[in-house]
Amino acid sequence: MNFLTAKAYAKINLGLDVLRKREDGYHDLRMIMQTIDLYDVVTLEKTTSDKILVKTNLSYLPTDHRNLVYKAAQVFMERFDIPAGIKITLEKNIPVAAGLAGGSSDAAAILCLLNEMFQTGLTREELMHLGVTLGADVPYCILAGTALSEGIGEILTPLKRMPDCAILLVKPDISISTKCVYTNLKLTSRSRHPDITAMRKAIENGDLKGLTGCMDNILQTVTVPRYPVIKEIKHRMQKLGALTALMSGSGPTVFGIYKDSRMAERAYEYFKKDPGKQVFLTKPYWPDRKP
Repeated sequence: MNFLTAKAYAKINLGLDVLRKREDGYHDLRMIMQTIDLYDVVTLEKTTSDKILVKTNLSYLPTDHRNLVYKAAQVFMERFDIPAGIKITLEKNIPVAAGLAGGSSDAAAILCLLNEMFQTGLTREELMHLGVTLGADVPYCILAGTALSEGIGEILTPLKRMPDCAILLVKPDISISTKCVYTNLKLTSRSRHPDITAMRKAIENGDLKGLTGCMDNILQTVTVPRYPVIKEIKHRMQKLGALTALMSGSGPTVFGIYKDSRMAERAYEYFKKDPGKQVFLTKPYWPDRKP
């Protein structure tokens, strides 16, 4: 096994609630996550050197320790004292810094590929435990599918598949700092929290309309006032037939849930006319969860 490849899938937050700020500076979260069929392609090769080499199709991405896949490979190879060199090639399709966990998904894919290539025998749970040292979304990206995420994101409960639908993604040409969003989040007794429990029940009942009726993201209370374009995109999506539209993660990507795929296609064509936005028409993705 000198050459392996994998798809690294994006995620959206169907619901995102922040319960409290912890003493360690992180926040306790309660979220429902969903993998979608937009993905990067990650390739791993053995080389004759003793170095980690990263190449991507995006010239502006760092290829050293600032890249999460480099960090993932470094952590894995140091833990198992692997002397071989490797080359990682990233074909990026997921927008960068978009609230879609592209970097975390790439790191998750590399951990899984290294485990396979060097036959280290880690279980999925052990890979997830290693992944949380790299980032809170990495364990979920290893699990994938529909899941309840708690703690800082590392406590995961697999859920029944969300009802099938079309998912439209629109990323405006802005950058949002996740750290800045959480720093400016004000939690008070009046804060309106998403009803994650009701969302979970709707998923268990296969009720797409019930699910979309209670979807929410508390981080929008920070981002929408600062970036009105997010509100504009949400409004347009709903005018174009979305059951609901929501920002994913800390943004800035907005996704719309469509029961009618033809409506989703028309909305996709509408947003594609705007050169200042990245637009994707996707659907939920569920992996074959092997041990």
